[in-house]
Parts: sequence; C-alpha cells; structure tokens
Amino acid sequence: MPTAIVTGASRGLGLALADALADRGWRLVIDARDGVALERAAASLRDRTEVAALAGDVGDPWHRKALVAAADGPLQLLVNNASSLGPSPLPPLARYPLDELEQVYRVNVVAPLALAQLALPRLAAGARVLNITSDAAVEAYEGWGGYGSSKAALEQLTAVLAAEHPELRIFAVDPGDMNTRMHQDAFPGEDISDRPAPAASVPGLLALIEGDLPSGRYAARSLAEARA
Repeated sequence: MPTAIVTGASRGLGLALADALADRGWRLVIDARDGVALERAAASLRDRTEVAALAGDVGDPWHRKALVAAADGPLQLLVNNASSLGPSPLPPLARYPLDELEQVYRVNVVAPLALAQLALPRLAAGARVLNITSDAAVEAYEGWGGYGSSKAALEQLTAVLAAEHPELRIFAVDPGDMNTRMHQDAFPGEDISDRPAPAASVPGLLALIEGDLPSGRYAARSLAEARA
C-alpha cells in the first residue's frame, strides 16, 4: 500500500485529494491546525484506508518530524498543500505588517522545503512531490503581494529541487480558483459561489501523481481537461 503525506487536509483541496487517494488505496498521513475538523476528515476516510491524522502547524519543526515519522516506512507522495493567506482583507505591500509577512513565508516557503528535506531520505526513485502554488505566483494582483510572492518563492524552490533530484517527479501546481474558505477570506463579503469546488482540481493533481509527466510547473485545470 503506497503512503502519502497530505498537509492541510481537513477541508478544501487537501481533503478532496485525500478522498480521491483513499479511493485508490493509498495509506494517508494528513494534518491541519484545527484538530476537530481534522478528525472529522479522518473519520470520513478511515472506512476505505489507513489514516494517521496529526493536528499541528507545518511551521513547527516538531510537527513536521512527527508527520514524516507517522509515514513509518517508504514514502511515495508528499503534497505540500497547507498555506497561509496572510491578513484579511489583503493589504497593499506599502502597509503589509512585516511580522505577518514573515509568518506567511514561514508556512508557505520554509515549511514545504523543510518537510521535503525530512521526506527525501524516504522517497524512492519515481516518488512524487506536489507543491501547491497559485496564479498569484506569476501574476501581479493588487493586494496579493504577500501571498503571491511566497508562492513565487515556493515555485523557484520547487524548480531547483527538481533539478537537484532528477530521480523524483517534483511539481509546482496551480489548482486554479476554488470555492474554499481561504478564497473567501481573500474576498471578504463577496459571493464566491461561482468558483469551482476543490474537487474540480483533483483530476489534474492525479494526472501528476499517476502519470509520467516530467517535473515542472502545471495548471491543474488544464491537466484535468486534457485527461477528460
């Protein structure tokens, strides 16, 4: 039974992907900061597969070590999905609180690399690393300077890590707009019900997990359309 670590899996894209992996027989190690929501998510998966659910913050070194330890053997997939949006409403860079920017980078940049460093000794040739990014990493949207620049940094880390580990498949993946709590926090008071559910992005992620595409940056929706 292959094993995957999926961070930020109590809801949204992380849970949607974990649900699809459970259907495919993957053993799962999942986390989230909200322990109640995480246990609810784990309960929905345990009728199909083995699940280790660890509540905590990926920004904490002890939590990252616990996640890798819970994998308990070879690891075939690491999905760095947990992210921090930063302040809501999104502030312009001229007024961005620098302590909060440091926190965004700690979760969105440092933590995925730190978790990958811990996982690398357990990743066999051909194993996959998916770092969930955003179109805000490449487009200049007002208010998105903090989050977007953190995702741009993550994309560059992903590209360099892939160059350094050609034996692995290492991907930066833009999931596209989604109807999630994070997206709602980015647009407080607005109706985002027209955005697709996170499940719409999952086929694109599965194309990277199950296919033979080379390491690189991909848009999940484009992959999903090509797979349909």
